[in-house]
Amino acid sequence: MTTKDLVGQIFEKKSFLCVGLDTDLAKIPKHLLGDKDPIFSFNKAIIDATHQFCVAYKPNIAFYEAYGLQGWKSLERTMEYLNEKHPEMFTIADAKRGDIGNTSTRYAKAFFEALNFDSITIAPYMGRDSVEPFLEFKDKHTILLALTSNQGAFDFQTKNVGNHELYKEVLERSKTYKNAENLMYVVGATKASYLEGVRQIVPESFLLVPGVGAQGGNLQEVCKYGITKNVGLLVNSSRGILYASQGEDFAKEAANKARNIQQEMEVELGKL
Repeated sequence: MTTKDLVGQIFEKKSFLCVGLDTDLAKIPKHLLGDKDPIFSFNKAIIDATHQFCVAYKPNIAFYEAYGLQGWKSLERTMEYLNEKHPEMFTIADAKRGDIGNTSTRYAKAFFEALNFDSITIAPYMGRDSVEPFLEFKDKHTILLALTSNQGAFDFQTKNVGNHELYKEVLERSKTYKNAENLMYVVGATKASYLEGVRQIVPESFLLVPGVGAQGGNLQEVCKYGITKNVGLLVNSSRGILYASQGEDFAKEAANKARNIQQEMEVELGKL
């Protein structure tokens, strides 16, 4: 999917919501556990209930890897369903990969070709040659971890390197990578006040913003500092939508939560 296609979906749906598919068998409604593939059953119900309110889905790969081969099969079925039924959706493999060049190429093939994701999250610590292999794929996007939403982000990401913080060095350096136009960045909603500085370095790039909802991030603050004329934001909510109910009405309640966020986003889009 191209960035232009993504922007078109945002304005058509009046939403820049990304739903995180962090599917945990310990948290899904118990009546699904008897299904042959409860992870897929849950994901399908969530997708069917929320697709009109969001523009992206983000499976966190750890929640599938944890169940071994069956988890990978559930992920594959989820992606097949999304690509067949909702090809307009932007899909993100929240895999946080990144390794030496040849290995990164294999990771890219796994998620871009075998599973047909539109994008993947990448840890930038190993530098240019661990990132550029992902950037070689046409109409695919690499989402670099820049400033994350967890408390541990302050351990390294905000430490000074020369005359600025490490996350700013990541942003600046990444702009020199080959095919850098395919880059997006993770900036946590719990670090909303930092977005102004981020936008000084990457004024038009799309930002994936986790942390709204259960982690306490504020949508209005994120928009105040981070929104652009083409929006430039994908705001993720996972637990707040997925586990809005533990009962048989879980999909309906997930839809209600997604709708509420979409309506807030529509207000923010109206200000552009």
